[in-house]
Formats: sequence, C-alpha cells, structure tokens
Amino acid sequence: MDLKAVAQSVKKASIRLSAFNAKRKNNALKAIAAALKKRTADIVKANKQDLNKAASEKIAPALLKRLKFDESKIEDVCSGIKNLIKLDDPAGKTLYAIQMDKGLDLYKVSCPIGVIGIIFESRPDALVQISTLCLKSGNACLLKGGAEAANTNKILFEIIRDSSIKAGIPENWIQLLQTRADVQVILELDKYIDLIIPRGSNEFVRYIMDNTNIPVLGHAEGICHIYVDSKADIDMAVKITVDGKTQYAAVCNAAETLLVHKDIAKKFLPLVKTALEAKDVELRGCEKTRKIINIKRASGKDWSTEYLTEILSIKIVDSLDEAIEHINTYGSHHTDIIVTQNKVVAADFLELVDSANVFLNASTRFSDGYRYGLGAEVGISTNKIHARGPVGLEGLVIYKWKLIGSGQIVADYSGRDAKQFTHKKLKKDFHI
Repeated sequence: MDLKAVAQSVKKASIRLSAFNAKRKNNALKAIAAALKKRTADIVKANKQDLNKAASEKIAPALLKRLKFDESKIEDVCSGIKNLIKLDDPAGKTLYAIQMDKGLDLYKVSCPIGVIGIIFESRPDALVQISTLCLKSGNACLLKGGAEAANTNKILFEIIRDSSIKAGIPENWIQLLQTRADVQVILELDKYIDLIIPRGSNEFVRYIMDNTNIPVLGHAEGICHIYVDSKADIDMAVKITVDGKTQYAAVCNAAETLLVHKDIAKKFLPLVKTALEAKDVELRGCEKTRKIINIKRASGKDWSTEYLTEILSIKIVDSLDEAIEHINTYGSHHTDIIVTQNKVVAADFLELVDSANVFLNASTRFSDGYRYGLGAEVGISTNKIHARGPVGLEGLVIYKWKLIGSGQIVADYSGRDAKQFTHKKLKKDFHI
C-alpha cells in the first residue's frame, strides 16, 4: 500500500466533505447505523475470531474486555449514532462577527480540521465512534486499530465505508491502515494529515508525540483520584468510590488512587474496604492506612500507576492542600474528584486541581463524551490548547476568518488621511 497516495486521496476527500451540509451527513450516519444492525451476525462472528486468537495468546484481561464486541455493544454504538444525528452540526457556526467598516464585514466561522489520523488499541467500538464523529464534523479519517482486533475492525470499516459512500459521502473519506509499520509512515505525512489522536499506553502515546511534526491531541494515561474530605457524607463516599473503581476498571476514567482525610479515615476506611473487597478489589495502602485496615503495603510506584484492573491504592492525607499537591504531582491531569459537603473546600479543589475534568460528589466514570452529551468521543485530551477533556464534535472543528468586502484596500486605512475602522459588533451569522 502506497500510504502517501492514500493520504493524498483522503486529503482530497476531506476538502469535498468539509462543504457538506448537516442533512447530507446525517443521512449517511443513518445509513451506517442501519448497515451495522443488518450485519450484526457477521460482526459478532468476526469478533469471536479475534477473541479466540487473543485468548490463545493470553492477552491481558483488561484488553480482552475492551476487545469484546457483541450484540449489546453493537446496539450501543447504533444508539450512539442516533444521538449523534440529533446534535447540531459543529461546522459552519458563526463564532464572532464585526463590521470593520461599512461594507467590510469579518466573520469567524467554525470549520472541520481536515484529515485526522487516529491510532487506537483493542476497542472496536472506538472505530465506530471515531469515524462517525469525524463524519458528522466534516473530517476525513485515517484509522489504525490494534492487530488483536483486525477481523472486527476490517468488517466495521467496510460496512461504514460502503454504506456512507452509497449515501453520497466522497470516496476515500475513510481509510483503514493494516500494519504496525504503517504507523511510522503516517507520522511523516504532515503535509496531508492535520491532527493525530493516539489512544493507547503511556509509552505508545509518548512515542507518537516524540516522533512526528503533526499536532497530537490526547492523553498518555488515566491516573484518576478520589479525595474523601473530612466533611464527606460517608455513605456517598463509599458508593462513589466503589463505582469509580469497579463499574468498569479497564478504562482511563476509572479511579486508581483514593485519598482520605485523616479526620474521617477511621470511620470511612473499614466501610469502603468491605465494599471494595466484596467486588474483589485488591487494596494497597500507605502506613497510616494500614494501621486502620489490614491491606497490602503501597510502594512509591503505586501513586503513579494506572492499574486498569481491580486494584486501588489508598493514602491518608492531613489536609486539602496535601490532597491537591498529591494529585497535581502524581496524577495524569485526566479526572479527579472530591467528596465533601463543604462548599468552600469543594470550590478550592475544583479550582486548584490541574486536571481536564474535576468533579464534586460524582464518580470519575462520568468523564465521557457520550455522558457529556458530546456524541461519544474520539478520546480524552489533557492538552491545554484547542480541546480539553472528552473530545467530541466541538473538539473536531477549528475555525477560519471570512472577510466580505466591497472593494476596500489597506492603503485607504493608512497614512495621514487614513479612514478609521468602526469595529462594530454584528449580531448576524455569516452570509454573502
């Protein structure tokens, strides 16, 4: 496969796709959802091939969970597409408008980014979510999934490609890369690819960031914290902790470290230990924690580890400041929460914790594009430019400036008798 030629074709398709209206894109999304449902049996058969191969190779349990793509998952992604259709088109929105002078109007208008390269691991549902989000926002995409999901990804790609093209979307708007070697090649194609979104291990994401000139959007890992304050409702804190750790442990927004204020530790820790161990969670604690509950000793490495399984590290802290310092030092700036009834303490936590998602009295598992109403997500970003947190439709558009004049030239606004700009704000959308 000539990847340069492939990327060129995707770039050309992206230009055409960027001009499509919402109705045309939504019709294609409807066609994709219908085709996925129609081909459910074929998709499940392909996924079983991948699952059997992965099991024989003794793939990690966390990855095996992500790999499974059964009838229920297909129903979920189709439901996600239906919700995506209901959302406003993020492209073509007037973000800002001024009259620079009479007959000289300036508009800032949202537009697709262009070609997005997404490299993801074993979750086949990510392929559906990513491609449909790109389509809705008017972006073309180059997809590279993990080898462990090769059969599932291939059939999903073919269904999405064929059904969308039949619905009038430009050919080559979506392409699926096949080999690990393809990744290195696309990292060099900065002339054709506008953004890369990597989804995988910390080491993998770091490698991508260090080996390309293409802008990279994403997060390396999800080391998420729960801080139980001295004024926490204990029953609420137990419930939130159990959900954050066990509702789905193999994902980046699952809780990995529990911080507990010293004044509530003796009451809270025995209760949360019972609840978590009932869910088969292995607990590791600091020395202060181990004086209250009998659990394994936590090492220094535990505070900076993303377990992605049923393990939780616990540390007792003396103050809010110590909790915030710990989170900002060891966390990954993904999702961190506080459980408290003290609004002053809560406000300080939400302001001072340097993370993309900060919550009060709610599970870390809520940091998700679908739950945020963003139409699923292409990933979670811990960046501080363009998009942060779950990256949905709004994170897949940028903007361009459109100036509508009537013969003006800069010379008229320069020199001794220069005309003056009015810079009057306009309350109207872009039009010619």
